[in-house]
Formats: sequence, C-alpha cells, structure tokens
Amino acid sequence: MFPHRPTTLMLALALALPLLAHAAPPPSAARPAAAAAATAEVRGPTDLKPGEYLWHPEISPTGPIVLVVSLDEQRAYVYRNGIAIGLTTISSGKAGHETPTGVFTILQKDKDHKSNLYNSAPMPYMQRLTWDGIALHGGSLPGHPASHGCVRLPQAFAQKLFSETQRGDTVVVADAKSSPMTLAYPSVLAPVNARGQALPETEGAATQAWWNDSAAPAGQVGILVSLHDQRLYVLRDGVMIGESPLKADALPAFQGTTLFVMGQGYSDTPSPLDANQRLHQWTAYPLLGQDRAQATPDLLATPSLPMALPADFARQLYQVLVPGTTLLVTSLPAVRPSPAESGMQPVLESEPPGSTLKGN
Repeated sequence: MFPHRPTTLMLALALALPLLAHAAPPPSAARPAAAAAATAEVRGPTDLKPGEYLWHPEISPTGPIVLVVSLDEQRAYVYRNGIAIGLTTISSGKAGHETPTGVFTILQKDKDHKSNLYNSAPMPYMQRLTWDGIALHGGSLPGHPASHGCVRLPQAFAQKLFSETQRGDTVVVADAKSSPMTLAYPSVLAPVNARGQALPETEGAATQAWWNDSAAPAGQVGILVSLHDQRLYVLRDGVMIGESPLKADALPAFQGTTLFVMGQGYSDTPSPLDANQRLHQWTAYPLLGQDRAQATPDLLATPSLPMALPADFARQLYQVLVPGTTLLVTSLPAVRPSPAESGMQPVLESEPPGSTLKGN
C-alpha cells in the first residue's frame, strides 16, 4: 500500500550535484532546516560508505524487479517497473575470483544458507545466480572487491531485497570493459527490461514519438518525465511501451522532482490528454527542490505538459492510466550521459536526512 503521509515520500531521484546548483531553491519557510540540509548535501553512489544503502520501494510499489550490479562502481541498483527504488554498496569478487559479468536469473533463495565451498561460511539471505557458487548474499563490505566471486550486500539491505524478489527475477552484472555504459553506470531509468534485454535507445536517437502497448499488455504503469532530456517514458510491467519527445516551448516552468500518484476519482474538467475524457485526480508528493505548495497535482491537468506531447500519443497515454499509476516529473536527466562527467551520479535521497540510510 502506498504511504499516505507525504513525509514518508520525500524521495528524490537526482543526477548531478552541478545540476542541483541550478535548481530553484525552495522557500526556506516551507521546509524544515533538516530537509534543506538534505537537499544541500545530496550524496551520489560514490559518496556512500561501505555498508550503506538507500531503499525506497514506495517510489514504484509494484511491478517486476531487476537488479543491475556495477562492478566498476561497486554498487548495485534495484529497479521496479523500470524505475530505480534502491541503491547499495557491494563487494564483488577479488583478483583471481572475479564476479562474472552477464545476465542471470535468481535460481534459488535461502535465508540461512551456508557455503558448500568455503567451510560452511554463513551466506544470509542468499540468492543464487549460478549453480557453481555465485550468489547475492549479506556479508562484510571492506570497500573493495573481497569475495570469492559472490556479490556481498549489507546485511539489512540483503534482507530487504530478499523479501521483494522472486525466483526467476533478473540480475545483470556489468563492467565498463564488457558492457554498454548504460549498464556499467546505471541511472534513474532501468537500462534493461525485466528479462534483461536492453531498452530502446533513449539518448537522442529517437526524435519521433512511438507507442507499442502490445509489448506489455498488462501490469503496473509508471511514467517518467525528464524536462532536462525533454522526453517522456512510459513503462508497464517493467517494459517500455512508449516514448515521446516533449516540445520545449510548451514545457512547464518547473525545477525539482515531484512524484504524482493517480487516485480513483475524476473531476468534471476535460482531460488535456484527451478532450473527450474526464480529468483524473492526482496527488502530488514533493521530492526535490519543491515544497508542497509548488508541487501542483494539476501538472497533468494544465495544458502545459500535455501540449508538449503529440496529440495521438497523449490520447494513447490516457488509455493506459489506471488508479495507482505513478508519474515522476524531474528537471534532471533520466539517463546518465557519460561516467566521465564526474557530477553525473544517480541519487536516491530521503527526507528527513538519514531516515532510510543504513549502515551495517
């Protein structure tokens, strides 16, 4: 169930400390000092200390899960329905016992597993990736690759992940030598679908809107709008079913990140997405750079965002909206352009600070 109190949903998907410097600062009176400090000290994946993690399953409550492990960053990213919900430090295989790269599925789960190869060493919350000993499990994280090939996770994070995954879920292990940059250095938008297949190219190649809801006929719908990229992405059941460029001159003047959740009700106002349909009711949860007064639930109700979409695409989008649909609107990028750009770091931030940051 989605939390009702907005304070439990103060989650941010930021991508760059330099970009944050250009975001409009929220009025100081509208947010507690602690919240302002959280925004001022955004932490990227490389800022997390060994054993720390961020976990926000609320941001995408249902849908298929895929885990992307970046060996270069020594981080793992958890996506549900194509949107990031978690980030953790890891420890992968040391020299001579390197963790293999590739696309794996979770073959077996065992909360109290003991190693068959290494003196019955405890492997709590084990999720097996291969039958010859490679697995995800809780363990010590010294800050560098130190395992015999497994991917060690913080104990508390391993427990949380264990409770959400199922046998058959996809795990992608990537490095910069053998994988595309979008896999080696993940971001807000999942670089693969729930089956481990690469998503359609999203970085500048597609200039026209496209729609293919037959790719995932049913499942949870999630929408990601990046005003920075001037693109809208529609995902269902972890599969991208539509993507559209946004007309820059029609975009709303919006700085920050806000989560919108669609409710059960309608208003008597026609929807700007389809003038023949009624407007859905949305609830806004401010995340980054916004206070609750600025996080307008009517962002989809006003003409600005729908006018930025092609009319046919807007009508098709309306048809897939169901209660519980989530919409993330951000002024920040959805895809990290290049690891060489030092500031480009995907972040999950919470408010108040430290509320979901755990060490072990």
